[in-house]
Amino acid sequence: MISAFFIYNQKGEVLISRLYRQDLKRSIADIFRIQVISNTDVRSPIITLGSTSFFHVRHENLYIVALTKWNANAALIFEFCYRVITVGRSYFGKFDEEAVKANFVLIYELLDEVLDFGYPQNSEADTLKMYITTESVKSERAVMEDSAKITIQATGATSWRRSDVKYRKNEAFIDVIESVNLLLSAQGNVLRADVAGQIMMRAYLSGTPECKFGLNDKVLLEKDPSNRRKTSNTVEIDDCQFHQCVKLGKFDSDRTISFIPPDGEFELMRYRTSDNINLPFKVHPVVIEIGKSKIEYRILVKANFSSKLYANNVVLNIPTPLNTAGVTCTASSGKAKYVPAENSIVWKIPRFQGQSEFTLTGEANLTAMTHKKAWSRPPISMDFQVLMFTSSGLLVRFLKVFEKNNYQSVKWVRYMTKAGNYQIRF
Repeated sequence: MISAFFIYNQKGEVLISRLYRQDLKRSIADIFRIQVISNTDVRSPIITLGSTSFFHVRHENLYIVALTKWNANAALIFEFCYRVITVGRSYFGKFDEEAVKANFVLIYELLDEVLDFGYPQNSEADTLKMYITTESVKSERAVMEDSAKITIQATGATSWRRSDVKYRKNEAFIDVIESVNLLLSAQGNVLRADVAGQIMMRAYLSGTPECKFGLNDKVLLEKDPSNRRKTSNTVEIDDCQFHQCVKLGKFDSDRTISFIPPDGEFELMRYRTSDNINLPFKVHPVVIEIGKSKIEYRILVKANFSSKLYANNVVLNIPTPLNTAGVTCTASSGKAKYVPAENSIVWKIPRFQGQSEFTLTGEANLTAMTHKKAWSRPPISMDFQVLMFTSSGLLVRFLKVFEKNNYQSVKWVRYMTKAGNYQIRF
């Protein structure tokens, strides 16, 4: 499997070096520095030199590198590299060169736990924190009591959760966060529209509860005869990815999401959909070039969501030519100003009510150029956040908690749609 693991900084200096098998020598680290870090033409994350494959991931100012001489599963190795980053961020807050240099002893301890003879082991941060601590402040008795729990958790079926978790108030918070991507042509045709979503969960539940989670998934509701007439508000999910706690066998057989949640905050699932996207904003740009010295702008923005909802921090970046000398603009709501450093008019609307529309009118004065080039007209980009609204139409139908003590639990659901790559050509 993985024969060696290295962490480099941007200069190519080796910060962490760990060999797991005898088929490689430590001098192999120099080859990666010369062939990859020093070579700006290399873009592939996998490089094979001779019989050795180098898998690398760039994060902050670091190179995370795994080496193997075997025909290993590439996806598994990359997943391990990203897990190392996740564990590092969980321990140090930020996983960069400074954090690695300040905690290199702890990182070696972590690598010895998460890799055994090159095979990935338990990389769940909550479990690792039970027996690899930054400060040894526990008494001997506490360490002996915890060691039994650690053994059960590290080797048990639910390595991501302890069995003795207790809360006075049992609560579960679900956040459905969607990033909507749009590319609209100058004629108003949708060239690309899709939603990348994630479902975050914070579980403060006692014991080891089993949760069942239901969405308005089209495939699931069409399977149930009692729901076939109610499939008008369903969502067709193109692909999805789950946390390791989800029982994939049940999802494959009957599309139910069943899991024993980790304690605290975690990402339950990610999904992507491109069918029947409800665009939160519609932008009508009218940009007219008057001769060679002036451009007139009239930008109309309308909110398509319910009037009971509000969008926050709405920002439109409206491009101007490179030879713009100055801009005068007025907006019916919010503030608009010309930012020369960005070559654009930045229009900020702090609060945008649903079904309302606002207009910006402006005029850009251009300086004369010796070599006149046609303006490329970059697209207008938009940023926003809309609470309690999903562009995909995804809804949480239910969250059921089953635990042997049959306690009552409180569930909270919140929806948010934000701009991903939201662009309008003109």
